[in-house]
Amino acid sequence: MDIYSEVVRLRRLGQKCAIATIVQVNGSIPSYPSAKILVREDGSMVGTIGGGCVEAEVWNAAREVMDTERPRNLQFNLGNDAAYDNGLICGGQLSVFVEPVLPQPRALIFGAGHISRSLCHMASMAGFEVDIIDNREIYANQERFPEATGIFAEEYEDVFSKLEVNESTYIVIVTRGHRDDMRVLRWAIEHARHARYISMVGSKRKVLGVIKEFEKEGLPREWFERIYAPMGLEIGAITPEEIAISVVAEMVACRRLPAGKWRALSMSLFADQPASAPDTAVSK
Repeated sequence: MDIYSEVVRLRRLGQKCAIATIVQVNGSIPSYPSAKILVREDGSMVGTIGGGCVEAEVWNAAREVMDTERPRNLQFNLGNDAAYDNGLICGGQLSVFVEPVLPQPRALIFGAGHISRSLCHMASMAGFEVDIIDNREIYANQERFPEATGIFAEEYEDVFSKLEVNESTYIVIVTRGHRDDMRVLRWAIEHARHARYISMVGSKRKVLGVIKEFEKEGLPREWFERIYAPMGLEIGAITPEEIAISVVAEMVACRRLPAGKWRALSMSLFADQPASAPDTAVSK
């Protein structure tokens, strides 16, 4: 199997992988410079860099790299460490660079109003593929959203089963009304909780009211703890363009920063706020 073709396939499926490459060699080794191995999320491999204990340690590093999404550089001395010779002392040294390969993030924007137009534009510029979902064809169309990868002008319930949701999915709920927001949020918390990011438009007071309605139906509060509403970083945004900047900035922080750091920047739904704090400009 060709490693590069497999990388393309895995990215299309929204799956992570890691590629390890021998980048430097000194002396005799059981492989060659530029040899590669690909490690998938399930631990299976494509290719080889020579086998033995070196490859086993690289496999462990690849799993770590996928978890942290940060590359590593490994050094091996086959002459000095008998653990790496596996019975055949080659005597050489090699460096192996292990890098994560991440799927392109995809934003599912529910609603095709003014905020969504700016969101689509900003998210596309930031490297996200964008799908627009709205039940009004007059709004959800390629003319209004030229940057969108996919457009679904259908009832939300008809679209849910067509959407691929994984850890690289970012869900933004900005529909035209309270009832539609609840329809989409219900789907997100019941069937898309493993998405990387879920946010919804509206003041904190309004969103907590929605959550209370769901709790009356028996849905546990912990299901909602990952929802970001008010959505976006608090920058005093007022216009649709400013709101889009704040939301996409939060998406980028979620994508690039360790969880503890980017959550400190965001306003989590159940985070404590001073009573005098404004709800946010990101509201109906």
